[in-house]
Parts: sequence; structure tokens; C-alpha cells
Amino acid sequence: MTAQRESDTVSLRLILVSGKTQDFTFSPNDSATDIARHVFENWPAGWEEEQVSSPGILRLIFQGRFLHGNVTLGALKLPPGRTTVMHLVARETLPEPNSHGQRNREKTTESSCCLLL
Repeated sequence: MTAQRESDTVSLRLILVSGKTQDFTFSPNDSATDIARHVFENWPAGWEEEQVSSPGILRLIFQGRFLHGNVTLGALKLPPGRTTVMHLVARETLPEPNSHGQRNREKTTESSCCLLL
């Protein structure tokens, strides 16, 4: 990434499952795929034990949700000049959208009904 003014950049603090963190700076136009590739190509010292074989398995989690590869930081409306925290995990595939909600509906086997006369 080229040098940009602070107001034109988004600072991310990425957290691994192990708890290790590293700060990075990106453009609002950078996508989740761009970020994964950049982190893979600039793997931080101290993260050697967590090194992955491909940028394609690095996934970002923001506010409890996996980011799909084409989502840009600008689309997330992250505040420029402030640090935003995201988790970085190694995972081959993304979960299906709404799969968690579907699982919860499937677990519900009882229903209640009340009729007032």
C-alpha cells in the first residue's frame, strides 16, 4: 500500500486464536481477500507458529461474523484514523449465511399456543 494520509487509511488490529495481535494499515478500498493476501505476504515476526500455507484460508471475523472475500473496509464504514479490531483465523471455507439461525430453529421442537374465548 502506498503512503496515505491518516484520514484515508483504516487501521486494523488483527487477533489470532492464540491471542497474538498485530496492527496493519489498509485503504478503505481493500477487500477481505486483499487483507488476507497482504498479511500472508507480510507475516509478522512472532506469528511463526500460526503460519498458514495459503492466503486463501485466512478469514477475517468482524463483530462476530465472517467477512466474505469481496467485502471492502469502506463498505463496513470503519472509522478512518481509529484502530478497528478483527479476528484472523485459518479456515478452509466460510459458513453458510444464516446457518446459525437455521440450526437454532431446528433445535426448537416444542411450540405453544394459547386460545382465548
